[in-house]
Amino acid sequence: MAKKKKTETDTPPGFEEALEELQGIVGRLEDGELGLEESLDQYERGTRLLRHCLGVLQNAEQRIELLTSMDENGNVETEPFDSSATLDQREQSAGRRKQNKAAEEKADPKSGRQLFGE
Repeated sequence: MAKKKKTETDTPPGFEEALEELQGIVGRLEDGELGLEESLDQYERGTRLLRHCLGVLQNAEQRIELLTSMDENGNVETEPFDSSATLDQREQSAGRRKQNKAAEEKADPKSGRQLFGE
């Protein structure tokens, strides 16, 4: 099978346009009314759009700066946003939720009852 050449229309100019097109593709694929070849073409287009959107989001995240203070001349001082700190915090809070649930189940064994269990 020959590979298609990339064209200017493969990647929309903006995030919103790419996301809108991606949502349309997902809807058409979920409807299940497309033939195999068209489904594959739409799937490939969707993966390109998804990569484009993720790249735009990653670039935006890198551009975010946190306001830290103002210097004596009134100029804003900033520092880059560290997204890894947010990710670490989420992982830690997820661990606490699991620990809290386990402690609740020990205190009240009926709280962990399953639908068709006991």
